[in-house]
Amino acid sequence: MDEWQRSSLNAVVQAYKSGIDRTLIRENLRLTVEERFRKAMALARFAEELRRAGRAARQAKP
Repeated sequence: MDEWQRSSLNAVVQAYKSGIDRTLIRENLRLTVEERFRKAMALARFAEELRRAGRAARQAKP
């Protein structure tokens, strides 16, 4: 990779980094694999509950 490509790539990386909360990434990397799976499964259960609540609310409208 030449200097121009490296510079362009660095500019793209810097642009994306500004919108990422790296503290959350670090926090998750401190977890064990099992803890990460448990968090992901809890999030999936929460998302499903939100979907169910949304369906119920739409059906309850007059």
